[in-house]
Amino acid sequence: MTARRVLWHVLCLAGVAVVLYPLVWLAFASVKPPAEILSSLRLLPSRFVLDGYRQGWEGAAGIGFGRFFLNSFIVAGGSVLANVMSCTLAAYAFARLRFRLSGPLFVFMIATLMLPHHVTLIPQYIIFQQAGLVNTFLPLILPKLLATEAFFVFLIIQFIRGIPRELDEAATIDGCGVYRTFWYVVLPLTKPALVTTSIFTFIWTWNDFFTQMVYLNDTDKFTVPLGLRLFVDTSSQSNFGAMFAMSALALVPIVLFFLVFQRRLVQGVTTSGLKG
Repeated sequence: MTARRVLWHVLCLAGVAVVLYPLVWLAFASVKPPAEILSSLRLLPSRFVLDGYRQGWEGAAGIGFGRFFLNSFIVAGGSVLANVMSCTLAAYAFARLRFRLSGPLFVFMIATLMLPHHVTLIPQYIIFQQAGLVNTFLPLILPKLLATEAFFVFLIIQFIRGIPRELDEAATIDGCGVYRTFWYVVLPLTKPALVTTSIFTFIWTWNDFFTQMVYLNDTDKFTVPLGLRLFVDTSSQSNFGAMFAMSALALVPIVLFFLVFQRRLVQGVTTSGLKG
């Protein structure tokens, strides 16, 4: 092994260490005694305690933390289903169908990638408030049904363009219409792109704090990011041990998703970026 390769491996390992250190610190901080969490600079605790996990699972404001996990799964699961369904239909239309103004509409959709989310937040809030949907999960899920995530639409479009059109023509010869061709031919072949969309949607929704803080008011409807905020109170004592413990526990669903679908995730990203 040459010196250059050794140096390259050392730099890569150093980069990995820098990225993973906050997660390692969080894991050890969740099992530290409360007095050592902020006062001690040592990474390893003097003794391992699990009081933070017990207190954290009991929750805050009289609500168990399991309720926050359930709310997050409802919001994230609904967002994944809505986003995958709407983005796939929109991507199929742009990639395979011919209709008037398809070019300008595609450009307009791509242009929305440069539009900050905060610009549309106030108009959306007014609409949902007038509809009486504020303080429910619907404002967090319904926009996903309109294919508002242009990034995922573009991702699936690139993947569909890599599927030979001869398959569509063969399905047409066999008597399939547009919808049956989509359902039986195109959709099964886009699984890597759909898995990629599902994973990123789940992660972004699971970690979202700002949007959920805007629309959810009642504590029993809080999700995990909002529930973690309840452990930190500027006007009284904060329970950092419970917050760190539940923060470490909140990473488990994301890690499991990535481990289960890692192969399809990488395949979906690489093929969508190269084909088209």
